[in-house]
Amino acid sequence: MNLLHLFLGFLIANLLGYGGGPASIPLMQNEIVNRYHWLTNANFANVLALGNSLPGPIATKVATYLGFQVYGWLGVLVALVATVAPSAAGLLLLSRLLAKHRQSNVIRGMTLLVQPVIAVMMLLLTIQMGKDAVSSIGILQSAVIALVAFFALVKFKVHPAFVIIAAFLYGALVLPHLS
Repeated sequence: MNLLHLFLGFLIANLLGYGGGPASIPLMQNEIVNRYHWLTNANFANVLALGNSLPGPIATKVATYLGFQVYGWLGVLVALVATVAPSAAGLLLLSRLLAKHRQSNVIRGMTLLVQPVIAVMMLLLTIQMGKDAVSSIGILQSAVIALVAFFALVKFKVHPAFVIIAAFLYGALVLPHLS
């Protein structure tokens, strides 16, 4: 592993991650877990959960964590530049073009067409994380935690950070006593 791989891993994920963090998460997972093997799926899920409990964009938090893990402070800088550069360059280059053609059917069609693709990528990531949860804590625990999280988020409108913190606390305080 070298700094170029770190840069390319995050650059590719964030260059192709149309739609921001949610779209780039499956791409980052592919680069981080499947291609470069810097983390396992379970470790990636933990980093994602921790990152979601903190303020700010998820991609920069994952880049910061992984960059530091593999190359220290220089890795943080390289991963963050690779994460932020595509968005910054794209925003600068395309802002006038998109503003000028905002009402274009072509632009609207491109935007609408990519949404189902992003939804499928998120679904596949969810299935993979669900499989990892079931294999580590069992189907009953996974289902109960998922249902509680779903109702907390949808019905009671609990902020996602609090749901994640509650899951961390449950995992730390309850799960060790169940095995």
